[in-house]
Amino acid sequence: MHRKFKAISISHKNASVSTREQLALNQTETADVLDHIRDMYAIRDVLVLSTCNRTEVYYASDVDLGEDLVKLLALKRNIAYSNQLLDCFELITSHDLAVTHLFHVTIGLESQIVGDMQITNQVKQAYQQAADADLAGPFLHRLLHTTFYVNKKVVQETGFRDGAASVSYATLELIEQLAVYSENPTILLAGLGTIGSDLCKNLAGHKSFESYHVVLANRTKSTSETLAKECGFQAIDWSELPQQLNVADVIVSAVSSSEPIIRKSEIQNQDTLRYKYFIDLAMPRSIEGDVEDINGAVLYNIDDIQSRTDKALARRMESIPQVQSIVKDSIEDFHNWSKEMSVNPTINKLKNALEQIRRDEIARYLKNASEEEANMVEKVTKSMMQKVIKLPVLQLKAACKRGEAETVIDLLNDLFNLEQESSSQE
Repeated sequence: MHRKFKAISISHKNASVSTREQLALNQTETADVLDHIRDMYAIRDVLVLSTCNRTEVYYASDVDLGEDLVKLLALKRNIAYSNQLLDCFELITSHDLAVTHLFHVTIGLESQIVGDMQITNQVKQAYQQAADADLAGPFLHRLLHTTFYVNKKVVQETGFRDGAASVSYATLELIEQLAVYSENPTILLAGLGTIGSDLCKNLAGHKSFESYHVVLANRTKSTSETLAKECGFQAIDWSELPQQLNVADVIVSAVSSSEPIIRKSEIQNQDTLRYKYFIDLAMPRSIEGDVEDINGAVLYNIDDIQSRTDKALARRMESIPQVQSIVKDSIEDFHNWSKEMSVNPTINKLKNALEQIRRDEIARYLKNASEEEANMVEKVTKSMMQKVIKLPVLQLKAACKRGEAETVIDLLNDLFNLEQESSSQE
């Protein structure tokens, strides 16, 4: 498997949103792609990763299948294949670069929001699908478990995942801080465009919000109904918004409008002991600034949220050199394991050849030996074989690290006639 790993990638770095949308795969489509690759090509290690920012296929093969896999993705998504589409993909044929790319993607170094917290779980889901399709061999298992270990180390030892570096996550973080002041809080989310939809999905995926009552309002009700069904929330008519404003504890508005859609006049005065929090994610602002004149009302605007993201992003950017150092060391360790893995067949052939010699000689000279004598010879000769083979194995592994494994393999093949031994056993 050594030096055969490759990848194809279309991402926010080399393609527009509309192109990426056309090639995005759901779980069923991902499973279909994996099944097709398994049935059509004699390869074992395959990973298909599809998120909102990237669709990638990693595979281990002697042959460059990059263009074939792009055609397969186009076929599965029912879009026309063209050279223009192919140009949107990065075709990674270098083993080392493909391994490094997967490390960087899993950690969040390649994410649109540096240090994206979702990407590692998305890679884990892709890994599970590969395993379910019987397309995760020893190489891919080791590679992915190493990336997950590195991710854990990055979280523990650096500030790369500290804070929320996107508007959606910063808002989520703020809501979590504010909602603790209310018992069984109600969260109202008005406006389900890009930011509102992202926030809604993040709310649904956050365990802290499982006991909260989340209400969705959108001018186009079908949008709110679809998201509500997907996320397990409640959808209301846009006309019910004024009534819901007086019920909710946290109101988030992401409505695109030329003038405020939430005004002080629509909100009833309340008990001074109860706080009501307003978060305005729109520009121009969609919540009238005077709402803070209401007893217990607190208003946060997009600048407050952006300030949080700027600070978090700065901390993450400062951590990148430390993260890269951790990743570099881990990739080097992985490559050493990968090189050693490539010589395992030779080691096994050598062990089998010596074991066959040992058995032949025992059978030849111990025909009339007692059980006690036979046991003693068995024990002694096994111990001898282990000591005899130890040095060649150590030399072979050391040669791997020097890049000289092929020379030592050829020497062992000649000395012990391993190729003949192997063919005679088949």
